Amino acid sequence: MIAALDNYDSSNLETTALISLLGFVAAIQISIAAAGILLAVTVVLWIALLGSKREWPTAPPFFGALLIYAAITLTSALFSLDPISSFSDSREILLFLVVPLVYRLARGRHAQTVATIVVSVGAASAVFGIVQYGILEYDNLGQRPSGSMGHYMTYSGLLVLVIGLATARALFDTRERTWSVLVLPALIAALAVTLTRSNWVGAGAAIGILFLLKDIRLLVVVPVLAALVLVLAPPQITARAYSAFDLQDPTVRDRFAMARAGVKIIKDYPLTGVGPDMVQEVYPDYRDANAVQKENPHLHNVPLQIAAERGLPALTIWIGFLGLVARDLIKRLRADKHHALSAAGLAAVVGMLAGGLFEYNFGDSEFLMLFLVLITLPHCEET
Repeated sequence: MIAALDNYDSSNLETTALISLLGFVAAIQISIAAAGILLAVTVVLWIALLGSKREWPTAPPFFGALLIYAAITLTSALFSLDPISSFSDSREILLFLVVPLVYRLARGRHAQTVATIVVSVGAASAVFGIVQYGILEYDNLGQRPSGSMGHYMTYSGLLVLVIGLATARALFDTRERTWSVLVLPALIAALAVTLTRSNWVGAGAAIGILFLLKDIRLLVVVPVLAALVLVLAPPQITARAYSAFDLQDPTVRDRFAMARAGVKIIKDYPLTGVGPDMVQEVYPDYRDANAVQKENPHLHNVPLQIAAERGLPALTIWIGFLGLVARDLIKRLRADKHHALSAAGLAAVVGMLAGGLFEYNFGDSEFLMLFLVLITLPHCEET
């Protein structure tokens, strides 16, 4: 297939690859199956394009840290308690190809096109979630709005990233401000009705950092908005918000119990962890006496999960990766270049970290793909 594409006119190949990339970006918030297929197609087109133009793959500086993280992940899988299962789970590192794909294909003005697609699809998804809540009665913890995603956590995590992007464009991009301002209420409302406290925290942190970047005085607005939401929100939402401060709440108790179990696992497997996808296998052996759930697929905390699964070296590299991303984005903001996308990338990092203290969002494929898109786009505008 790649050989056949080599004979295809390079300009047409470039256009086709871009269209495929745009389809992939749109599909992330619609269907993981469609996104996976379009990602594979885009990879093939990207390879063919590089071959036809005799180019080497390129990527932003932070991609090197991701490659090291991928290598450590494979090492962890090799020494896993069940290497076959761990290697199978490690396929997620293939998603890191999103970075060089976006970097090569979304150059210049196309970066803004990608951002517009993300916001627009997110807005449509938000409306769908609101309909699920208001009409289909997805209004309780047993059945929450999830859009077209398979799980409400994935849905709400994606909304955090889109809210960060839309807010950044509203604050820093006069050309794209109107559409972003129009869709933000729907995005925030959709996130609210998912009843996902971790992603409420993530969105609040993302908006907070954007207000800080724009004007520190805007931070005063954050608690005012939060109080207003609590006053006007339906009782399910206010009760869910207050439960975050209730130490007797079962989910709060279980989060603390999982953290204690995670620390024990890390102490026993500090270098390579128990292996990708193995925490759920060993969790019963480390389960805290105060734990609520007998089993858990992960530790609901990104740093703890990475360290327990892949070891402390993996966690160190992951932190370094985020440090490189943040450093580059801050440099761009200080240089007065491409404020909106750089601010959106920084909001994505902050939102992921804040929400990731209570949920393993970095291990969610859809979330990870969109996150990688958003932190790569600022590097594309100047290429």
